[in-house]
Amino acid sequence: MLLRKALIFFMDFIYPPCCLICGKINKNNLCEECERLIYSKAKFKKSIKLKRKIYFKKQIYIFKYEDVVRKLIIDYKFRDKSHLYKLFSEIIIKNKKICRNLKSYDIIIPVPIHHKRKKERGFNQSELIAKYLATKLDSIKLENKVIIKKINNKKQSKLKKSERIENVKNVYEIINKEKIVNKRIILFDDIYTTGNTVNEISKLLKENGAKEIIVLTIAKD
Repeated sequence: MLLRKALIFFMDFIYPPCCLICGKINKNNLCEECERLIYSKAKFKKSIKLKRKIYFKKQIYIFKYEDVVRKLIIDYKFRDKSHLYKLFSEIIIKNKKICRNLKSYDIIIPVPIHHKRKKERGFNQSELIAKYLATKLDSIKLENKVIIKKINNKKQSKLKKSERIENVKNVYEIINKEKIVNKRIILFDDIYTTGNTVNEISKLLKENGAKEIIVLTIAKD
């Protein structure tokens, strides 16, 4: 124990923890000024703008995908900063209006990623946050083995909007139907752009007996 504490002290001395936004030395990785900035941007918003049939009831997001929020999400997903899941999770938890909406649901399902992509990244960014939310919101159960991504399709962000609908068709598969029958479901993802991915998954969930689905994301592009 003493050796571990000494090692942590030494590493903090050589590589002091810094604010993830401004770079100032800060033990919490987020200084007070930047924390106020992030929380000032956090809002409770609903948005459904699809020109075809929608299989989820509503879409809730906390931030617009821009500026400092965009940087943090990119850091989280692609720059080996998986610990940021707690920051995003706490922002959701501290929003009483969002929590009131979420507590009326039964389970939370993170949007799955293909096993090859998970191996490359080391984690599923949506699963980390969904798991944390389930531990804090006692009435909601995490179900992360209900649906799989069976095809490692092209990244939606690399495609034109007109190509994205076809790109997600037949990509996902329900593997535990009994866990979703008559359940009110929160489908969680990091970013909402066109809504094609979450709508395709919601369609599958509905076809397999889900009662109602809402989509929750950190940000909306």
